[in-house]
Amino acid sequence: NGVAPLLEVEGLRRDYAGRRTSLFVRGPTIRAVDDVSLSIAPGQSVALVGRSGCGKSTLARMILALDKPTAGTIRFRGKTEAQLRPARRDMQVVFQDPYGSFDPRQRVETLVAEPLHVLEKQPSPAERREKVRQALHEVGLAVSDMDKYPHEFSGGQRQRLSIARAIITRPKLIVADEPVSALDVSIRAQVLDLFAELNQKLGIAYLFITH
Repeated sequence: NGVAPLLEVEGLRRDYAGRRTSLFVRGPTIRAVDDVSLSIAPGQSVALVGRSGCGKSTLARMILALDKPTAGTIRFRGKTEAQLRPARRDMQVVFQDPYGSFDPRQRVETLVAEPLHVLEKQPSPAERREKVRQALHEVGLAVSDMDKYPHEFSGGQRQRLSIARAIITRPKLIVADEPVSALDVSIRAQVLDLFAELNQKLGIAYLFITH
């Protein structure tokens, strides 16, 4: 259809040095990711499926410019790996365990607003608060939740907070690393429906990592 891919991954590989067996000797190199290629169009949802320990999360870290590939190329909106870090404002992540990524001493307003620091133009305090309010509304949480702490929410609500934090910068891509595997079955469907709703409303593309 002539639309340029949002994300292109070609021949990606990631090797780690083997465990040291003595002062001068290391074990064999460990290959965490071996020749992975994929493409995601704007607004498209793609699932990356594999067993535990097969390198899915390592691949996600490379896409998010948190780890460097040994070989291969990553292009996001046409930018190569060397240019990815400035593009991070257009990529966000939702983790399996949102509670582990929240500072329990911070209120929701501060936690959800955290990604705003990557924006080139920093919002004023009033604009910042309004962006948090809007993000909470979009994930089905109340404005009054801004003043609460993470421990005051259920697992499903904490994942909604995590999603609110991810969408506040209006990213083009969200990497969702097993985002519902820690939730009750009844809650999983609600969270997946929320992902679908945000895809339609905001045009966000997703890379879902699951097993």
